[in-house]
Amino acid sequence: MESKKNFIKNTLGILLLGLGLSTTNVAALNLPNDISLAQDNTYVAKSIPSYKINRPEASKRLFTSKAVENEIVRIRELLKNQKLAWIFENCFPNTLDTTVHYRLIDGKPDTFVYTGDIHAMWLRDSGAQVWPYVQFANNDPELKKMLAGVILRQFKCIILDPYANAFNDGAVGSEWMSDLTKMIPELHERKWEIDSLCYPIRLAYQYWKLTGDTSIFGEEWIQAIEIVLRTFKEQQRKDNLGPYKFQRKTEKASDTVMNGGWGNPVKPVGLIASLFRPSDDATIFQFLIPSNFFAVTSLNKAAEVLTTVNNNLALAKECTDLADEVKTALQKYATFNHPEYGTIYAYEVDGYGNQLLMDDANVPSLLAMPYVGDVDINDPIYQNTRKYIWSDNNPYFFKGTAGEGIGGPHVGRDMIWPMSIMMRAFTSQNDKEIQDCIKLLLNTDAGTGFIHESFHKNNAANFTREWFAWQNTLFGELILKLVNEGKLNLLNAIE
Repeated sequence: MESKKNFIKNTLGILLLGLGLSTTNVAALNLPNDISLAQDNTYVAKSIPSYKINRPEASKRLFTSKAVENEIVRIRELLKNQKLAWIFENCFPNTLDTTVHYRLIDGKPDTFVYTGDIHAMWLRDSGAQVWPYVQFANNDPELKKMLAGVILRQFKCIILDPYANAFNDGAVGSEWMSDLTKMIPELHERKWEIDSLCYPIRLAYQYWKLTGDTSIFGEEWIQAIEIVLRTFKEQQRKDNLGPYKFQRKTEKASDTVMNGGWGNPVKPVGLIASLFRPSDDATIFQFLIPSNFFAVTSLNKAAEVLTTVNNNLALAKECTDLADEVKTALQKYATFNHPEYGTIYAYEVDGYGNQLLMDDANVPSLLAMPYVGDVDINDPIYQNTRKYIWSDNNPYFFKGTAGEGIGGPHVGRDMIWPMSIMMRAFTSQNDKEIQDCIKLLLNTDAGTGFIHESFHKNNAANFTREWFAWQNTLFGELILKLVNEGKLNLLNAIE
């Protein structure tokens, strides 16, 4: 956890950056009127009546999409709540404004996407960050090329190392080069997470479905899918433990893996082992249920592309066969009969009968499964699970004076991730619940106009990660979805 001094410094820095100002030009913002320090030195942002847009100047934005800008104007003019409109305008283009590095390499689009304050590309984050822009690709040729560049870059990353979660823009190394795993300078971090191989398939499939562009499904696509299949099968651990292990010299237990880097034992029952979660924390029982569900839908999507576009029926069958095997294993091992909630999904299992009951905010999560498309929102087991995880029975559900939501061990106790609040809204069928989620998000930005990684349950001004593009863009995606689904009146009723 960073010191309060650095936290305040970094928070002010990002606010100034968003306004196109340096930290030496503090007077231009009249900061004494807008920002103050509490007695405990936590950051406090007072109300900002003018709601100044916290985006970089147009000339300093990394990528601009006319289609996205037009949509921002449309939504902004529809929203009556000034703060909601302000945060939407700050957040929705944040990925494009600050994290997208687009270029042509050998005549083909190539796009490297930072997570935000960490200048590396996570396969998960990058796939989620650009996801809501795909719907505008047909109205903006440059946006379409940029998105194709993200997909092609993700294929290259998978080919380079399917066990890595985060990559560098070139062979520049990282602070994790001493990790006890097969690190190379092109990798930022090498934590094996099932979802790292699922998000690229999800993005490529959606891009194809909406644009009809098949140019992305060339030799690198075929090679990437072959590697995905090989990796998933290795991590079913039927014959041996596979080639991957991981250890790190650290004081944080969730940042390393026990048993010599192999993790807790699992029984080979058809599920896929994941040594790490989407939070980058080590699993306890390696059959991570939300990620196994994600693998099933991703493999089936890959099979559809392979059949329709590539006419590669053999590889498509390998995908569907594996998807069916994992699905069958999920039906047998993924559930738990809870004395209060009935049949629910466990978060992690090991095939021996051990189950971990909890949920983590990071997606894929149990809460987010209908959002990702892995289970039907009306699935009774999911609905039971949803009630369980948004309750005190979930050890990582926190509730305080600032708000309520799900966190996780990555940041620690009492820290709520806004991502969980957004996923509750995405998966809700209750207008009041949705409205409560939006109100909570509006009240926990600490006056910055952005969505943060996490905030303390009793003090939203105590937050982590000032610049986290995925959460920002996800907020924009949520508001856009609600408007397009006819819930504008719900949003405009928020005071």
